[in-house]
Amino acid sequence: MRKIDPFLLLIMGAVAVASVAPAQGTGAEVLDILGILGIALLFFVHGAALPRETVINGLVQWRLHLFIFAITFVAFPIIVMPFGILPAAWMPADLLLGFLYLAALPSAVSSSIAFTAMANGNVPAAICSSAASNVFGLLLTPVLLSLLTRTSVEGGFDLTQALGDVILQLLVPFAAGQLARPWLAGIMSRHERRIGQLDQAIILLIVYTAFSQTVVDGLWSYLPPASVVLTVILCLVLLLAVLAVTTFIARRSGFSRGDEIAAVFCGSKKSLASGLPLAKVLFAAAPGFGMIVLPIMFYNQIQILVGAVLARRYARNEAMHMVSR
Repeated sequence: MRKIDPFLLLIMGAVAVASVAPAQGTGAEVLDILGILGIALLFFVHGAALPRETVINGLVQWRLHLFIFAITFVAFPIIVMPFGILPAAWMPADLLLGFLYLAALPSAVSSSIAFTAMANGNVPAAICSSAASNVFGLLLTPVLLSLLTRTSVEGGFDLTQALGDVILQLLVPFAAGQLARPWLAGIMSRHERRIGQLDQAIILLIVYTAFSQTVVDGLWSYLPPASVVLTVILCLVLLLAVLAVTTFIARRSGFSRGDEIAAVFCGSKKSLASGLPLAKVLFAAAPGFGMIVLPIMFYNQIQILVGAVLARRYARNEAMHMVSR
């Protein structure tokens, strides 16, 4: 089994620190401003690091990409919607909103590509699909979440305000990064590790400030321990259901083995790197922010652990097939 991701331990550490020493008053306001600036910087860097040629070259496999998009943005919500029938004592409204938000998120880029490569799948398709999912997901996620919450969450979701915030705080920096790419591409390639550290630092800042706010508002007094356990179980059930549906349909649709692998890993992943900054924009004023982001935090680690096992299984099966020829 794959070891627990050290970054997950850092996230849990940020939650623990926020629980015992939450930022308050002026300190919280300063950290909140730094978080907003950090998110803008994060998406500027992502825009500068993404080669336009990658997306253009991968668009020719439109049938595979449409299938992956359908899994990411259609199958996930369909599977999650029944969670709303669980008793409110186990599934508080903010936690249900968190699962709906998880279902509406785009695919993860790095883990989708890494596991597709590990399993000897169609890596160019995985690069294109996961990258396009993140770009289009910035606008699609708020729209989809608005549709989901109309019937599942009291009060709905302010789509107009959300889209305005996403465009201003995320898409504008991303577009600026794309425009600046000709001058920054070399720097991006030479400092990939530092860029990864920047991603993690900004996410940790978001987690700490967000949980500080919700702890001050009494998070641990209204989040039942049973809900935490239930969140882990439901995240695992959700992942296994998506993997089963994706594999079954991919094989029935006649996709090649390489395309099936790309679909399985790109379709089942959800992006923590995009999910937390986007949540900060969409739910900045929500008192239950900490509960809203719990599902994506747990799902992220579960998808890595299960993905590693599945990728090794794909690779092992191919090796056995090659030997038997």
